[in-house]
Amino acid sequence: MNTNPDLKTTARLAGLLFLLWIVSGFYDMFYVSPKIFVSGDSVASAQNILKYETLFRTGIFSGLITNTIWVLLVWVFYQLFRTVNERYAKLLLASVLVQVPVAFVNAGLSIAAVITLKGEILKSFELGQRQDLAMTFLKINEYSVLALVLFYGLWLFPLAILVYQSVFIPRFFGIWLILNGIVYVLLSFVGIVLPEYRDIVFTVGMPAMFGELVLMLWLLIKGIRDQKAVALE
Repeated sequence: MNTNPDLKTTARLAGLLFLLWIVSGFYDMFYVSPKIFVSGDSVASAQNILKYETLFRTGIFSGLITNTIWVLLVWVFYQLFRTVNERYAKLLLASVLVQVPVAFVNAGLSIAAVITLKGEILKSFELGQRQDLAMTFLKINEYSVLALVLFYGLWLFPLAILVYQSVFIPRFFGIWLILNGIVYVLLSFVGIVLPEYRDIVFTVGMPAMFGELVLMLWLLIKGIRDQKAVALE
């Protein structure tokens, strides 16, 4: 037998979940947020939240779905790589304990922003005060996301090591994922400390960030390498 059928199925399941996770995340990041938020204009952003309330709420729900898929994806990755290196595979699981609770708190902050703007709470506050408070919730959310970016970048390091050590995924993916993780860590640092350089780092680091996308396609289409071919290398 050239490949382990169970391992190949697990790899393709990981690829499918990876794809669903990316699509779900992109919906909020590249469709909802650009329609809602106006850079440097909190009043316009607040008005857009009320104007496109349903769209904004779908973005919140999309985030919940994204994080649910994330939990499943990490578990499948653990199943895929635990025979490669149990310690690093467990590190993949440990990340969920940090990332998911923060992500769900962020969803709560977004909901709080909506109900504050609508006057469902703090009815005695003036509209301007409610707008300021809602934007404060969303600003906290924004910085929490930067913290999640840091943890995601760190999560990519054990994944990269596992990919590199495995015999069923090409090693260059492991190197690519290391670079991918470094870029995410830098994006988090720059976003918090030097926000004026965030766009520059994002643009320069973009090629490295394709690492996870290419890995997703490999897992989804190929699954794992033919172990007979690996043995001949």
